[in-house]
Amino acid sequence: MKAVASMLVLALSSAAALQLPQTPASSVRRRSPPPSLNEAMTKDRIEKMIADNKVLLFMKGDKIQPQCGFSNTAVMILKAVTESAGCDFQTFNVLADNDVREGIKKHSNWPTIPQCYIDGEFVGGCDLLIEMYQNGELAEMVEKAAAS
Repeated sequence: MKAVASMLVLALSSAAALQLPQTPASSVRRRSPPPSLNEAMTKDRIEKMIADNKVLLFMKGDKIQPQCGFSNTAVMILKAVTESAGCDFQTFNVLADNDVREGIKKHSNWPTIPQCYIDGEFVGGCDLLIEMYQNGELAEMVEKAAAS
């Protein structure tokens, strides 16, 4: 019995000797998990859509049937400025693809939908489109994009 007790003490003391020193939680660096393959593919899709369209609106619904008031307002503004510039705009219905819905928010670092891109540049949401429409900035951007 004494031999078993001695072996147990030896095993416990060896295990204690192998323990790592305690590190305060505040000094431990936590890595964020790598983006999933799906997130990377979604990011690529979003970037391609933006690059392939001079004027693109990520919205709820589509330009024929907007599904929220903010998207409807954005569509009406873009129709007005693109018609006067002699070009058209494209839309993407985020309600049909939740990966894009969440991915576009990360891409732009903007929390709401709709989101407008002109010539590859994030312009903003409904409130900024209204402001830029009223001061003429939006028409200038669309005309420049249409000419390029």
